[in-house]
Order: sequence, then structure tokens, then C-alpha cells
Amino acid sequence: MIIIGLTGSIGMGKSATAELIGEAGIPVFDSDASVHALYAKGGKAVAPIAEAFPGAVVDGMVDRTLLSAALHEDPSGFARLEAIVHPLVLEQREAFLHEAHRNGADLVVFDIPLLFETGGHEHVDHVLVVHAPEAERRERVLRRPGMTEAKLDAIIARQLDDSSKLARADYRVETSGGLEDARRQIDVILKAIRGQIEETDQ
Repeated sequence: MIIIGLTGSIGMGKSATAELIGEAGIPVFDSDASVHALYAKGGKAVAPIAEAFPGAVVDGMVDRTLLSAALHEDPSGFARLEAIVHPLVLEQREAFLHEAHRNGADLVVFDIPLLFETGGHEHVDHVLVVHAPEAERRERVLRRPGMTEAKLDAIIARQLDDSSKLARADYRVETSGGLEDARRQIDVILKAIRGQIEETDQ
């Protein structure tokens, strides 16, 4: 089974690209969705986060706004949070892989925003980086409710810069041309990777 690591900085169109890949019939593990489930009522991350970040859990679920505020006040908390969340996400990812293998998938995608930053690129066969012009990226993100220039800059500061990601990419999808153009690029990439699988099997 071939594993593609899908990544891209905030506002680059990664989520839309992941949806297009899913529409092409490729199983996609969404690490953000995994974290949301862990933060929800009954999620495995709730109790350890309540202990590590007092006040960040409300009504039995992690309040992301309060957690974000705590991390803003004390950035050293990111390491504590990652130590809690990453093993739990890995557990869910392994279950996803097992299910995909059981269903006969030859190709899967790990959608991981911080793929390089967390060392996730070392556990995939190919890296696909989604990108767009900087001005367009900022315009997209600043349209989100509650987003400010300062918040965006803080998020960008925690991410590897786009040029470094692109330099390490095996494949790229440029999203400024719209969904159909992105779909065309994805089709080309998937055909290329499936061609490699067929060559290996021969």
C-alpha cells in the first residue's frame, strides 16, 4: 500500500484538495478531524488536556478558544499538548490503515497540516504539497470568522515556510486556478503514482 502525505500551509487549499482526492475514491485520513473527535465529549484527549491546561475543558469537551488562549500566554504548552494528542492521533491513523488494507486499498492519503514540522514525512512514501500565491492565501484566511492579521501571522510562524515545503515535495497542486484545475492536477498525480505501483507489481 502506497501512502501519500498531503500537506500545505494555512489557506493554501489543502482541505479542498483532500476532498477532491476522496472523491477520486482514495481513502483519506483527516488528522484535523481526528483531533476534533479527540476534543469532543467522551474523546480520549479531554481528561489529559483538562489536567494539563486547567480551564480549557468546558462541559466535558475541549474549548479550542480557551486552549488557544492558554497556548498564546504560554507557548511552551504546545509541547505538552503535542505529547497528549499525537499518540492518540497515531492510534486512530493505525486503525484507518488497518481498515484500508482490509478493504484492499492500494493507495491512501494522510492529510496532515504539520507533516514536515512533526516529522510525519518520514512515514509516507510520497509528499504532496498544496500551494497558492501568498496574497491569495492571506485573502482566503482573513475571510474566516474571527481571523486577524496578528492571528494569521502567529499561525504562519509555527509552520515551515512554503518554499521549503515545495522544495521537499514529490508532487505539487497549485490551487489558484479553481477546483476543476486542481482536480486535473490531482488526476495526473494519481495516475503517475498508480503507474509506479503497476511497474512494481510486474
